[in-house]
Amino acid sequence: MITDDGRELWTSATGRGEPILCCHGGPGLWDMFGTLDLGSRFRLIRWDQRGAGRSEPSGPYTLGRMVADVDAVREGHGLDRVPVLGHSWGAQLGLLYALAYPERVSALVYVSGVGLGHDWRPEFKRNFERALGDRRARWAELREKDRDEAEERELAVLQWTADFVADGDRHAEAMATPWFPVNYEANAALSEEMRATPERELVEACRALTVPVLIIDGAADIRPRWAVDSLERALPSVTRVRLPGVGHVPWLEEPDAFRAAVLDFLPGS
Repeated sequence: MITDDGRELWTSATGRGEPILCCHGGPGLWDMFGTLDLGSRFRLIRWDQRGAGRSEPSGPYTLGRMVADVDAVREGHGLDRVPVLGHSWGAQLGLLYALAYPERVSALVYVSGVGLGHDWRPEFKRNFERALGDRRARWAELREKDRDEAEERELAVLQWTADFVADGDRHAEAMATPWFPVNYEANAALSEEMRATPERELVEACRALTVPVLIIDGAADIRPRWAVDSLERALPSVTRVRLPGVGHVPWLEEPDAFRAAVLDFLPGS
C-alpha cells in the first residue's frame, strides 16, 4: 500500500475472522507476528513499518509520521474501528495511535511495553547483561566492529536470547527468520523523540483516553515492569495481566496463556 506521502508499506492479512491491527517492535525492525496465534476468531492485519523489512527503506522517521502510517494501514484494509495490538515499541506506537484517533480504536492490547517514562533503562541494562551470561563477550565484540550481514544477524540473535526465560536460542532464531537489515537510523530518530517527550504530558493524555486497554506483562521481562505502573494508573479503563515465568515475547513462551488473556479481554462479535 502507499501512504499519503508516497511511501510503500508492506502489509498482509492472515486469517478470516475479526480484524486486529498489529504493531511490531523495534523501532527499525519488521513484523514478527507470523508466530502469533489468536485462533480462528481473528484476522491479523500485519505490516512492516516504514524503512524496515519489506517496506520502502526511506523516512521520514517521526512519531507523528508513524502514527499516520498506522492509520493508513487501517484505512487501506477498509476498517472503520479496530482493536490494535502492539508489542514493545509497537505497544507505545499503538498507544500513541489510540491517543490521536480514539474513535478509530475499539481496544488496545499493550504487550511488553516500557511505559511512559525513561528511568527504566539502567535497570534494563543490568538485567540484560546478567541474562546474556557467557554470551556477553561475543555480543560486545560484535557491537564494537564493522559487521557484515551475517554478523548483524548473529548480533541480533544473541541480543534477543536475553528476552526469554527458556529456549532463548530457538525463539531468537524464529524472530530472526526471515531476516532483514535493521534500520538504525529509524531506531535512533524515534528513540530520541520518545525520550524527549515528558512523562507528565503522556500521563495527562492517557487520563482522558476512553479506549479500553489490556496491559500484558511477562513477569520475567528484563525491562522492569514497574516502568508501566504510571501508565496503568493513568488509564481510566485498564486491565493488567502478568504472566509468571515469561519474558519479553509472551506469545512465544506461553502461547495458550497469552491467547486466553487477549480473547478474554476483547469483546466477541
